[in-house]
Amino acid sequence: MRDLPPVRGTLTQGRPLAELTWLRAGGPADWLFQPADEDDLADFLAALPADVPVFPLGVGSNLIVRDGGLRGVVIRLGRGFNAVRIEGRRVIAGAAALDAHVARQAAAAGIDLGFLRTIPGTIGGAVKMNAGCYGTYLADVFVEARGVARDGSPIVLGPGEMRFGYRSSAVPEGAVLTEAVLEGPEDAPEAILARMEAQVTRRDATQPVKERSAGSTFRNPAGFSSTGREDDVHDLKAWKLIDEAGMRGARLGGAMMSPLHPNFLVNAGGAKAADLESLGELVRKKVLESTGISLEWEIMRVGEQ
Repeated sequence: MRDLPPVRGTLTQGRPLAELTWLRAGGPADWLFQPADEDDLADFLAALPADVPVFPLGVGSNLIVRDGGLRGVVIRLGRGFNAVRIEGRRVIAGAAALDAHVARQAAAAGIDLGFLRTIPGTIGGAVKMNAGCYGTYLADVFVEARGVARDGSPIVLGPGEMRFGYRSSAVPEGAVLTEAVLEGPEDAPEAILARMEAQVTRRDATQPVKERSAGSTFRNPAGFSSTGREDDVHDLKAWKLIDEAGMRGARLGGAMMSPLHPNFLVNAGGAKAADLESLGELVRKKVLESTGISLEWEIMRVGEQ
């Protein structure tokens, strides 16, 4: 393993990643870098050989890390990147800030970013994946994102550069987002908070929130606009197709499709990443056989088998 540039933060070789993902499965990273601040991050990336892969990691809420682990450097932002401040109708949030925390902070200031309340991730991940819930998407409130490019130079990305799609964006390869500027509609704080609590109640009644899962496993097979908004042309739901294919509660090793919500893949105990991914592929096969529809993964899968 080659030597890496000196840092002021923490650089750990062979760091297991399973405990850093919601599914609690997967292999190690060659290196895990937790920068002290943005200058530390920029200096490290500028000095890091260009052929070393870089993978930004949030809280691993929408991720399967395969059992062979990740080559290169995984970068995980910490406390120095989770501040939230309000400027008028704009919310400036560090990439490591939790989506739910940002929603609550915005609500207290009379800014409605309530759709973020039930999304289990960080703002950096929400921007990169164009996270959405209850008909609102990150693209709807996005002003710009700031970060560090793979070569260590600063970047600012507006809506045009981001090219948002359904659960996707055009964040440059190897870039690390550090901050996002969002702008939401104004409303009375108590009204926003009430809507958010209703959403939490609805989620808790219909999703396995106490299980080790990574959220929705497969995309709904519907049409989506260029900003990632679901079109009303189709009304097919992945969970319903999985249920009709007889895969609700299906198990493979320690992996299981939730009996409560069949589009949630969960680690029921001791699952390997291979169990989780293999069960997902079995679900795709069964749905294809029964409906002719090929489900697309929504969970990101990375690393080596």
